Amino acid sequence: MPYLSLLIFIPIVTALVALLIPGRYTRVFSWLTLGVNMLQAIIFVIMGFTANGGLQLLEKHSWISVSLSNWGHLQADYLVAVDGLSYPLVGLSVVIMLIATFSSWSISKSRKGYFILLLVLNGAIIGSFCALDFLLFYVFFEFMLLPMFFLIGIWGGPKREYASIKFFLYTLLGSILILIVMIGLYLSVQSPESSDKLVHTFNVLHMQNPENFIPGSWFDAASSGSWRLWAFILLFIGFAIKLPAVPFHTWLPDAHVEAPTAISVILAALLLKIGGYGILRFVYPIFPDGAIYFSDWVAGVGVVSILYGALNALASKDLKRLIAYSSVSHMGFVLLGIASATTEGIAGAVYQMVSHGIISAMLFLIAGVLYDRTQDRMIENYSGLASQMKHYTAFVLIAFFASLGLPGFAGFIGEVLIFFGAFQSHTYNNLIPLWMPVVATVGLLLGAAYFLWTIQRMFFGPFSIKANHAELNDLTAREYAMLLPLAILALLFGILPQILLNYINPFAETFTGMWFSLGINQNP
Repeated sequence: MPYLSLLIFIPIVTALVALLIPGRYTRVFSWLTLGVNMLQAIIFVIMGFTANGGLQLLEKHSWISVSLSNWGHLQADYLVAVDGLSYPLVGLSVVIMLIATFSSWSISKSRKGYFILLLVLNGAIIGSFCALDFLLFYVFFEFMLLPMFFLIGIWGGPKREYASIKFFLYTLLGSILILIVMIGLYLSVQSPESSDKLVHTFNVLHMQNPENFIPGSWFDAASSGSWRLWAFILLFIGFAIKLPAVPFHTWLPDAHVEAPTAISVILAALLLKIGGYGILRFVYPIFPDGAIYFSDWVAGVGVVSILYGALNALASKDLKRLIAYSSVSHMGFVLLGIASATTEGIAGAVYQMVSHGIISAMLFLIAGVLYDRTQDRMIENYSGLASQMKHYTAFVLIAFFASLGLPGFAGFIGEVLIFFGAFQSHTYNNLIPLWMPVVATVGLLLGAAYFLWTIQRMFFGPFSIKANHAELNDLTAREYAMLLPLAILALLFGILPQILLNYINPFAETFTGMWFSLGINQNP
C-alpha cells in the first residue's frame, strides 16, 4: 500500500475537487478539510514503522527520463521514504494540520480559497519531509511558498501585504540558492544503477556517496574542495533562511504577527522545521567536508540565534512577536546540536524540532485565543487574567513552562541532549569550542526570564484590561480540542522521551557514523 503517497496526494487531489464545489457552500470546505486530516491520521497510524534506523515505506517510480545528446541522460524519480528523521516530522505534520483546521473554523472571508490553499500546503509539507529525490523535494518545497504567501497576504492582519511579500522574497532567495547547488550536484553525480552510459541523477542517496561523483566535476570530493565549500555555504544559507537563523530571520516576526492564528501555528510548527530537516538531510550528508570546515561557524550562528532571539523576546511588547522571537532562539539550539556532529547532539536537534513544533503550536494558539476575544496582543494591556480565565491560564502555564525547558516537559529533553552533544563535541571531535555551549546556556536563563515576566505581568496581580468591549470568557469546546492534545503530547514526550528517541536514536547513530566515515578525515 502506497501509504506515503496517500498522505501526500489525498489533500492535493481533494483541493482540486474542491475547486468544482460552488463557493456558496461555505461549510463544506471546512468539513472536507477536516475529513482529509482525519483520514491522514488513520493512514499514519496504520502504515507502521519499525525503529531500526533505515529507510522504510519506500516508493520509487520513474518520473522524468530524457536523453540529452551532449549532457548524458536526465533522470528524476518519484522517490519517497521515511526514516528516524522524517517519520516523527510526518507525524507532527498530521497532528498540526488537524489542529490548524480546527483553528480555522471561524474563518469567514473566502472560505473556499482558504481551505483549498490549506489542503495544498498540507500535501506539500508532507511531501517535503518524504522526498529523497532532490528535484522532487524542490517541487514540494516551492509548492509551500505560494499557499503561504496568499494565506498571509489575504487573511492576515493590517500589514499583511508587507509581511507576505517579505516572506516571499526571503524564501525565494533561499530557493534560488538551493536550486543553484541542486543543478551543480545533478551535473556532478552519476547514477550507479546505470553502467552503459552516463546518467545524471537527483537521487539524494546517490549524492551522499562520494564514489558517485564524476571525476573532475564541480563537486567531485577528490578534486573540487573549494567548489564544495561554496556549495555548502549556499545550501546552508538556503535552509538557514527557512529555519530561520540570524541574520536571515527578519521575515519571521512580521509574518507571525500578521498571519492568522492557524497559519502562525503551521509556520512555527512545520515550515521552520523544513530548514532543520534540509540541513540534516541534504547539507551535512552531501558535503561532510564543508560541515567539518565550517562547524564552528555553524555553531556560532546557532549561539547568536539563541541569544539574539531571546533578547528580542525579552524586549517584545506584543505577545505574538515574543513567541516568534522565542522560536528564533529555540531553533538556534537545533543548529548547535547539528554542529556538534555527535549522536547526542543530532538526536537532541531532531527531538528539539518535534518538541518545538508541539509547544510553538500551543503558544500561538494561546495568543490567538486571547486576540479573538480582545483584538489586542499588547502584554502591558493585561493584568490578572488568571482570575477571569482559569482554564486558559492553566494551558498558558503548561505551554510557557514547556517552552522554557522545565524538567518533565518535552522542551527539556531536546535541550539537554543538545548540550550533552555540544559539550562532548569539544573533547570527542573538537569541532565546537567549549565557550560556545557555555555561552548558549545564557539563552536558557533569558528564556525563563521572558516567559516568567509575561506570566507575572499578564496573569497575576489585580485584574485589568485596556481593550474595549472585551468578553473574557474561558475556553470553548473547540479551543479545548485544540489545546488539550498538544498539552498531553508536551507532557508525554517530557515524561517518556523514549517514545520518540526509539525512532530518532537509530537515525542519529547512522547519521554520525556515515558523516565521520565520509568526512572527518578530510582536510579541505
